[in-house]
Amino acid sequence: MRSLFLLFATAATAKVMDSLPSVPKGWTEVRQAAPDDSVTLRVALPQQHAAALEQAVLEISTPGHPNYGLHMSRDQVRAYTAPTEQSVSSIVNWLAESGVKSSVNNDWITFTTNVKTANDLLNAKFAWYQYEKGGSPKLRTLSYSVPDELAGSIDLIQPTTRFGQLGAKRSTIFEMQVLEPEEEEAVKADIAVQAADCNPSRITPDCLKSLYNIKYTASPDGNLVAFASYLEEYARYSDLQSFETQYVPQAAGQNFSVELVNGGLNDQTSSDDSGEANLDVQYVLAVSNPVPILEYSTGGRGPLVPTHDEPGPSTNEPYLEFLTYLLDQEDSALPQTISTSYGEEEQSVPADYALRVCNLFMQLGARGVSVLFSSGDSGPGDSCIRESDQAPYFQPSFPAGCPYVTSVGATYNVEPEQAVSFSSGGFSSLHAQPAWQADAVNEYLGLIGNTYSAYFNKSNRGFPDVAAQGSRFIVIDKGRSALLSGTSASSPVFAGVVALLNAARKSQGQPPLGFLNPWLYNNSAALIDITSGYGSGCSGNSAFRNGARWNATTGWDPVTGLGTPDFGKLLAAAAPGVENA
Repeated sequence: MRSLFLLFATAATAKVMDSLPSVPKGWTEVRQAAPDDSVTLRVALPQQHAAALEQAVLEISTPGHPNYGLHMSRDQVRAYTAPTEQSVSSIVNWLAESGVKSSVNNDWITFTTNVKTANDLLNAKFAWYQYEKGGSPKLRTLSYSVPDELAGSIDLIQPTTRFGQLGAKRSTIFEMQVLEPEEEEAVKADIAVQAADCNPSRITPDCLKSLYNIKYTASPDGNLVAFASYLEEYARYSDLQSFETQYVPQAAGQNFSVELVNGGLNDQTSSDDSGEANLDVQYVLAVSNPVPILEYSTGGRGPLVPTHDEPGPSTNEPYLEFLTYLLDQEDSALPQTISTSYGEEEQSVPADYALRVCNLFMQLGARGVSVLFSSGDSGPGDSCIRESDQAPYFQPSFPAGCPYVTSVGATYNVEPEQAVSFSSGGFSSLHAQPAWQADAVNEYLGLIGNTYSAYFNKSNRGFPDVAAQGSRFIVIDKGRSALLSGTSASSPVFAGVVALLNAARKSQGQPPLGFLNPWLYNNSAALIDITSGYGSGCSGNSAFRNGARWNATTGWDPVTGLGTPDFGKLLAAAAPGVENA
């Protein structure tokens, strides 16, 4: 009788932190977890000064503010994000009372225990779940709670209700076409004759430098540009050498370094896909050489909430592991610029996870790192269904919708350069419109009136911020030439531009640009406005008889953002007096 009373007392004094109404679609419980099955969980603690940090980041990122460019050290950022001592001690003691040892890293606590203890601690029922299309089972619970007196000291605990599974890559490559030998020879011959001419049938390094007026050669000293690889994709040294020989001879001999994160590898003989990683390194180099290049190879896969377009297995990338690793690095070890060409639906990512990850991007900006992401390759969306109520709704991308990353859309063609139909954009469902983009975005909203107003939140953050070419890039992959398309191509190109700008600033003794967006919207005249083309999607949804599209227009639009780079003008704005030569 006493144990029954205690059970009800525990339930009555516990706060439910997260709960799913049923097992997510496509998943089946295969068995209850054994009491001694091992589980590792991470607790996110509330940051004492999160709002003050956000204000400080805006100040150091806004041109004209007295604090502009005064980036923070690692320890200064950690002082803002630190939880209270009481929060730390209360969680550590709570775990210790159950015999659980924990590890504290500022606002994160990690612990490993068995399922019986985890169930007792969290009023949970961990079980093994299997996705219908295969993959390894996942240890998850449909709900978890914490004692009422601790609820204010915990933001989230994961992975708990976060269903996910290993699966195919989800980079933002829209299309990859491997060239036959005779096609490859024809392309080489064509390029040999007109290297700097931009032929829409294939995009080359010389074309990009010509199109975007890039003549500046940076110093490699003290500069670093990075890209992130996930899902067992590895850039290949031999492919980069071949790419340099054929398309960037002035960079011949430049290689990239690799840093392994969270069990990531550097498998140069892997039979898995390598197109994304090769595209990233080859076009970061094509634009920014001789700036040194670093690949972060991150293992593991992040949590996924199954949706119509991403029903599983999980294709979310482990941003949390990657970002906490980066933020632990010494200030001198951080790159000035990072490009990432992965993403997914914003609604497929648990909101608390998405918000926490965006906070980590903000911390990188505080430390002077410019973070760029592909905007995605589905226009306004694919199925365009809101999972919460099955209503028709546009599908913003994650993490492109986070205000603290610079989201890069895609273009194609020249004379004029146009928005390409797959370029994703729209309005976040999680993040409010930042002040730095209000004028530009509200001008666009005024142009479209009530068009599609039921399908997006016009008060929220609009994306992308900028764009670059993204169709039919020549890439060397596994020794073969291929044509790749997607915003996966656009992000490394724009990141290469930013790497050059940061190098130019360093040559003058100036700090790096850091969090870019306030500076970009303040210098929109240095970008080439794209006013034709559109991003299309929603073709399978009956609510949109002929699909839906965002049009490129004068000024900002949700396909190409503010436009593509005019490097000469960007250089003049970022580092006045440095010649584009």
